[in-house]
Amino acid sequence: MSLPLFIYDLETLLAGGTPELPESGEVRLSGPEGRHAVSVKRIAQGERILLSDGYGSLATVLVTGTSGKDALSGQVEEITRTQISPTVTVFQALPKAERSELAVDLLTQGGADEIVAFEAERCVAKWVGSKRDKGLTKWRQAAIAAAKQSRRATVPQVTGPMNTAQVAAALTTFDLALILHEEAADPIRAALSTADVGKAARIAVIIGPEGGLSAQEVAVLQEAGATAIKLGPEVLRTATAGLAALAVIGSATARW
Repeated sequence: MSLPLFIYDLETLLAGGTPELPESGEVRLSGPEGRHAVSVKRIAQGERILLSDGYGSLATVLVTGTSGKDALSGQVEEITRTQISPTVTVFQALPKAERSELAVDLLTQGGADEIVAFEAERCVAKWVGSKRDKGLTKWRQAAIAAAKQSRRATVPQVTGPMNTAQVAAALTTFDLALILHEEAADPIRAALSTADVGKAARIAVIIGPEGGLSAQEVAVLQEAGATAIKLGPEVLRTATAGLAALAVIGSATARW
């Protein structure tokens, strides 16, 4: 069984920053992650754990002692770094509240490298005012929890929200952009087979809301270089469509 994984400096990661994981020597894990390790997982002296900075660095740590119920200390034995190619950014339309965190959880399990909250025209949910920060925090927490469960060295960056025009402008930095659209003629495998996926370093996947993207939104995104595709004859929910798309992309590239 793989070693239990914990996030080093969780507060910094939740704030969108990059934790500075020590490459050698002594390391200390405290706060919520330390409490989870000591009080929930019952990690004790002599055991080994994994510490992640959320950006691809993963340290194997020998636990040398615990302090109270919420902290442990250890010695870094080895550190590895994960480099992923191609990277996949998912522009996820805001689902309804009960499916919002599920979408992020599934995208993280599927291997998304960045998740951008997308305020499409037909989104019922809106991140207005204080809801923006609350929404980002909840999505980041969901991404971190799913990454730990999946033993991922990287936690997807969670940013946004963006509107359709902002998403279209962002597409200029990608080598391949796909719009999941139920009215598209070509299936995703056809689009991937005709595109030079092997040379794509950055891939974007755009997922609309339950009501779908409007014709105008699709036109704007296509003008920016995106290709409209469908996953198959069935129409998946916005919270689950991303995972299906990531599985196909993963099998068509060197990711899997």
